[in-house]
Amino acid sequence: MKKRSLEKKIAIFVDGPNLLRKEFTLDLSELRRKAERYGKIVVAKVFLNQFAPEKLIEAIINEGFKVEMVLAEKEDMDVDVSLAVDAMETLLTKNIDVLILATRDTDFIPLIHKAKEYGKEVIVFGVNKGFSAALRNAADKVEVL
Repeated sequence: MKKRSLEKKIAIFVDGPNLLRKEFTLDLSELRRKAERYGKIVVAKVFLNQFAPEKLIEAIINEGFKVEMVLAEKEDMDVDVSLAVDAMETLLTKNIDVLILATRDTDFIPLIHKAKEYGKEVIVFGVNKGFSAALRNAADKVEVL
């Protein structure tokens, strides 16, 4: 086993409105377990809008993720821009080696390309239903949850 100091540092960003839906039953503890195979998790965030139910927010916190709340005018508004900006800032300021994005959304392809330009490994975690082929192809690795 590798020494802790040589372990890769990981940042996980979860597109909550895209993946935390009843039809997917995404298990955040499973996501965390799979992510830990790639190194040490130093940042773990789930992005939601203010219409997210309190029970969901509580469950996310109980799994050890930080909730980032994004103000939205409508319930179906996404969190993509906030997630992408936060992810890029984290990659540039926190000495992260691996970016894990949990999403199905092709809007994150520019973020993936930019992260790779900066020498970061990018892993996309998604679900089969609606999981974009372009998103899969942009990532270094893909995990289906």
